Amino acid sequence: MATRTTTPDAVHAALDGVTFPAGKQELAAGAERNGADAATLEAVRAVPAEEYTSAADVLAAVDTADETREETEQLRAQRRSEHTRPGLSEATKDVDPVNPIAEELGTNRKR
Repeated sequence: MATRTTTPDAVHAALDGVTFPAGKQELAAGAERNGADAATLEAVRAVPAEEYTSAADVLAAVDTADETREETEQLRAQRRSEHTRPGLSEATKDVDPVNPIAEELGTNRKR
């Protein structure tokens, strides 16, 4: 699956002049008419086939790259490192493995 990333500003610019309510086809046609970039056009074409009442509704359905994505990844990493539920993969935790020798002798030993 290809990752579609665009910005909220690009989506708003692509939907400029589209009359709402609008369906998926009208949104894609409006984005093409407004000369949207390839990532924005692909993201608009990938929205679910529904009637959208505003550009905000479309924006909620579009996968956008914004500043909160990095924060979300950090929260996911923190949850993975703290997970204690059985049956879930431990390999996805973002924690370095503990070396039993270093744990017993400490890290400041002579080589």
